[in-house]
Amino acid sequence: MKPAILFTFSCILASAVCMAQTPNQLTAAEKKAGWKLLFDGKTTNGWHTYNKPTAEAGWKIADGALFVDTSAKTGRGDLTSDKAYSNFDLKIDWKISPKGNSGIIFYVNEDPKYNESYLTGLEMQVLDNDGHKDGKITKHRAGDLYDLVKSTTEPVKPTGEWNTAEIISNKGKLQLYLNGTLVVTTTLWDDNWWAMVKASKFKAMPDFSKFKTGKIDLQDHGNLVWYRNIKIKTF
Repeated sequence: MKPAILFTFSCILASAVCMAQTPNQLTAAEKKAGWKLLFDGKTTNGWHTYNKPTAEAGWKIADGALFVDTSAKTGRGDLTSDKAYSNFDLKIDWKISPKGNSGIIFYVNEDPKYNESYLTGLEMQVLDNDGHKDGKITKHRAGDLYDLVKSTTEPVKPTGEWNTAEIISNKGKLQLYLNGTLVVTTTLWDDNWWAMVKASKFKAMPDFSKFKTGKIDLQDHGNLVWYRNIKIKTF
């Protein structure tokens, strides 16, 4: 290959790679497949603070990522999607601060009688496994279906690095992926599911996981956490 052609090809290839790595954008193939962005990288459009009409100031945006400002004394709380979903494939990047704890909560039902998102929604755990005390508890580690199903393996990256979570829920079949690895598989709403709930901390929460349609929630657990590349496809 001639040098000029090689140079041009290299530039095109490099540009393609850069475009593929640009956060908060959908590729042409993703758009064709039905994916939708839930975060535009610049605003909190499509989101609000749990049980509040708008997104309060505690959630901020920097470098194309949502993060909770832990120095803020007011305007905090979970960030919740405006729309509710039934059967979906959700992808989201996250990174956590040292000793940090958060979670991706789904099938969340908003109502004044529920003062916390976890009273109804299921959680894929976001955690610094080595630095946070929850890392010593089975079913509380990063990638686990919180307090219900332990990850089969732990492909989580070191604190401060981006991880990619994927939650696929389709007609009761639930799969959780972390960094491309399937870590949890279970079936929702059958007898075995309710037995697991009864054996968990959620047994005292009468409406936990009862809703088959609900919102996506990014947890404010009091620690610095970042989220980006939030996209969803419905079935």
